[in-house]
Amino acid sequence: MLSLSIHGAARTVTGSCLEFRSGASRILIDCGLFQGSRSLETLNHGPLAFDPKSIDAVVLSHAHIDHSGLLPRLVAEGFSGAIWCTVETSDLLEFMLADAGRIQEYEAERRNRRRDRAGEEPFVPVYTEENAMAAWRLTRPVPLEEWFEPARGFRIKLWNAGHILGSASVELEAEGTRVLCSGDIGPDNKAFHASPHSPTGFDHVICESTYGDRLRQPVSIADRRHMLETEIVEARARGGNLVVPTFALERTQELLLDIASLSSSGRIGNAMVFVDSPLANRATGVFRKYADQLEDTGGADVFGHPSIQYVNDVSESMRLNSMSGTIILAASGMCEAGRVRHHLFYNLPRRDSTILFVGFQAEGSLGRVILDGAKRVRISGRDVTVRAQIRRIESYSAHADQAELLKWIKGRGPIAGSLFLDHGEPGAIEELRKLAELQRLAPSILVPEIGEVYELKAGEPARRTRTGRPELQQAIGRDWQNDYAELATTLKRRLGNIPDPGARQKAIDEMRKVLDSYTEFRDARKQRRPS
Repeated sequence: MLSLSIHGAARTVTGSCLEFRSGASRILIDCGLFQGSRSLETLNHGPLAFDPKSIDAVVLSHAHIDHSGLLPRLVAEGFSGAIWCTVETSDLLEFMLADAGRIQEYEAERRNRRRDRAGEEPFVPVYTEENAMAAWRLTRPVPLEEWFEPARGFRIKLWNAGHILGSASVELEAEGTRVLCSGDIGPDNKAFHASPHSPTGFDHVICESTYGDRLRQPVSIADRRHMLETEIVEARARGGNLVVPTFALERTQELLLDIASLSSSGRIGNAMVFVDSPLANRATGVFRKYADQLEDTGGADVFGHPSIQYVNDVSESMRLNSMSGTIILAASGMCEAGRVRHHLFYNLPRRDSTILFVGFQAEGSLGRVILDGAKRVRISGRDVTVRAQIRRIESYSAHADQAELLKWIKGRGPIAGSLFLDHGEPGAIEELRKLAELQRLAPSILVPEIGEVYELKAGEPARRTRTGRPELQQAIGRDWQNDYAELATTLKRRLGNIPDPGARQKAIDEMRKVLDSYTEFRDARKQRRPS
């Protein structure tokens, strides 16, 4: 019997991890890091739902950390099989995983230094840079559209997903059953890469749903460049910096492609661009290595344009905060880690600065909080007032929109069994599910939860054999720490707005009583529990 276990990216967009079992063989499709709220990130530290030593192989769809970022932990806890992926993905992972390991170590050290954590248990990184490099050494590159056998009973073929450099959809055959895992699907008009392509006629299809609730206006590269030109010109007219939180892989390179074109044609003046991300700089080197495969460059070395400067040194990065009128591209794209956080710390309070979002912001992430209109945010335990202009361009997305996802699913048909919709927030998945049912794209359309297990047979709808884990679902989305940060950043001002000192003190006393009452309630419940 072929079975499918859902370990991540169910009703959320991060933590992708699917486990397939056939007889004694077990393989994973992706092994990604959960990103977003603090509650969601705690899942990276929790017990794994499987024994890493029991996994025979991993097949990786692409190098983004929400699909690959738990591989170092998997290896640290005993996995020793091969990690199968495209050659481009393997090259990118050398830098992506190492950087993720360094971030884990740095974030643990930083949190342990914070005064508001004094007396708490030390924060331990999920893994280290050494674990990350051990994982990269297990990668085994394979070409697209050629069969290979990662474990007994499994045949796999990778197909172009059109998402980022080296990205792939995963075709799987086992127990006489054909399954296709989409990975992340790119849009039709994507810079650098050809449109997604894979075969037809599957028993089961597992499809991402990131933009399942959004329709984008068809935008050409020329149109996209015009939008970027407008944002750059207006930001420079304000006099401050233009800070662009960007994903180090693919989004940075697309922006550089467009900025180089705009600069060469004189449309953005003498704007200087600083790429403040060592990881993005290394990833750009991989793009240069595969320049002959990239579309839309016109054969030019767009990444070596004289207006672009690559920042690696920390002191050089800090000096950017004393400048004005610059364009700063910094990771991470959702503002959850990396150098973009100190650029936000210095530029968010400036009325003349602009923050431009060009990528998806997961619910609970700092980027989403800013984009949703927060007036104050917390960055590394410090309150920051938001006065900067907050802008957004959606046409840089590396994900297919609703219409493109439906077209991709339809193109994989006929689907004889079930269509699974994963890798999306609940609203996006629900919209896509309704349309997929209306168009009768599969006999059975399922929205799995983390922890569920399904039996997969040829020609039949999938049968759920284990329910999900409610405690994991509760970690998804905006959490209490998001609400606490919002309350904490406005509390002093709101108390200050109470004109009478006595009334102000009364408000503080009442808040204390409320918190004490919940503590007493918890203690009383503990005492009532049978020993």
